[in-house]
Amino acid sequence: MDKLQQARKTISEVDAEIARLFCRRMEAAETVAEYKKERGLAVLDSRREEELIAKNSALVENSEWREYYVNFLKYTMKLSRDYQQRLIGGMRVAYGGVPGAFASEAAEVLYPNGEYISCSDFVAAYRAVEAGECDVAVLPIENSYAGEVGQVMDLMFSGSLYINRTCDLAVTQNLLVLPGTKLEDICEVVSHPQALAQCEGYLDQHGIGVRTPYSNTALAAKFVAELGKPHVAAIGSVQAAQLYGLEVLQRSINQSAGNTTRFACFSRVENRPAGRPDDNFILVFTVKHQAGALAQAINIIGAYGYNMKNLHSRPMKDLAWNYYFYVECEGDIRSENGKQMMRALAPMCDKLKLVGSYSTKS
Repeated sequence: MDKLQQARKTISEVDAEIARLFCRRMEAAETVAEYKKERGLAVLDSRREEELIAKNSALVENSEWREYYVNFLKYTMKLSRDYQQRLIGGMRVAYGGVPGAFASEAAEVLYPNGEYISCSDFVAAYRAVEAGECDVAVLPIENSYAGEVGQVMDLMFSGSLYINRTCDLAVTQNLLVLPGTKLEDICEVVSHPQALAQCEGYLDQHGIGVRTPYSNTALAAKFVAELGKPHVAAIGSVQAAQLYGLEVLQRSINQSAGNTTRFACFSRVENRPAGRPDDNFILVFTVKHQAGALAQAINIIGAYGYNMKNLHSRPMKDLAWNYYFYVECEGDIRSENGKQMMRALAPMCDKLKLVGSYSTKS
């Protein structure tokens, strides 16, 4: 056997071994896809891929070969992502509203290959996931100008779902009208309370005093289109105007140029990352009805080194003049330090719930 035949024989043997290992890798990818689907996580984890490339390429000592091996790893990872996306492609993504709502846009950003399920409101989207009718719900939790979305926070406190992902969506509010309507014709505007709050300066400036809350910006646009009365306008997206046959009379009427809404992905299974921790978490809790209880709870969180990014209070629906608290912190709640903090916090709280943890790094 000459050198060429020997080399080809070696390549055939290696290729057979590669095929066997490839099958093992794809089987593992199936498990990864199942895990991600249960938790509503993204297929692409670019930070994880960068870590693997750096670690595994170091195993190739020949610097010239290493360059090719990096490309080999990248292509193999792309194949794995493509396969995972095929397996997860049927993910049913619930959101509150109709096509054209900002939540619809967020759902498409977070799950570009999902099946989008329109729900009448935030509660219906949340319950659809709890009931197993959908895999994940995409709901707004906070706006950079108007603050928290109270209804969704109440669901966090009382419901059973977990937050495993978030995304920030730049929101531009627009004045939507029936074709031919002039600004001076408008005496009433309809939209979601958050959108009305974001645009109150513009509405005050133009003397539009009647502001009717609606469950969703896109539904408000649909309502105005079906109502057919020129004196009633909606606030919503350009996409909503296009979908329901309205005109955009004025763009970007929100007061803050950096108007951003943070959306969260709610799923039935809590994410418990191994190896590389999440760097943010959300707690909801009630404190005992005694002097200084809230201050003590906050001090405990700080004493364990966790930076609180947000702290809100919300009235409890079933107990008048009592409140629960929402806190969002930076840090790894899964660490031993986090476990100790939760144990220290528990005696101060009548109810303490970890809503979820997530990473802000891609």
